[in-house]
Amino acid sequence: MAQFKRGDFSTCDAPRPGRPKTVTTPEIIDQIHELILEGRQISAKSIAEQLGISRERVGYIIHEYLGMRKLSAKWVPKCLKVYEKRQWCQSSEQLLEIFGRDPNDLLSRLVTMDETWLYHYDSKTMHQSIEWRSNGSPHPQKFRVRTICRKSSRSDFWVPDCILLIDYLPRAKLSTRNITHLCWCNWRIF
Repeated sequence: MAQFKRGDFSTCDAPRPGRPKTVTTPEIIDQIHELILEGRQISAKSIAEQLGISRERVGYIIHEYLGMRKLSAKWVPKCLKVYEKRQWCQSSEQLLEIFGRDPNDLLSRLVTMDETWLYHYDSKTMHQSIEWRSNGSPHPQKFRVRTICRKSSRSDFWVPDCILLIDYLPRAKLSTRNITHLCWCNWRIF
């Protein structure tokens, strides 16, 4: 009423300080997408601070408009070299050849062994590898390249009917001790 008395008959909103009420515009969506593509590990909080919008709105745009979500890198034991892959293939082919001759004989004599290194690592390293990915895109992979503070070895030996041995070894010991235990069981190893 006071504005009419002053002679202001405008029906349009006057510009006001502060951010606009609607921030979900194509320009904002494109800016968020560009920021994510520049650095896939960027946080929603960082995007919100750079663009001057709320973190909740950034999350909404990322999930609903861009169809992206954060995925943690999947740990893989190591990156195999070409000759290591070739060696695995040759061993598998030899085993298949023996299996083709007499499957029952092979299975009755086969002792399977698996040695797994158990790493003790800080969970923050997995959190640091989280990236924004589109729906349907594969998990990022991360090879373990740094030295881990502690690790131990678990060795499993088994035959088709039962488990022969599960042994945990500290890092300094060799797994040949396991083979000695296995030979005491009077199993034929070829």
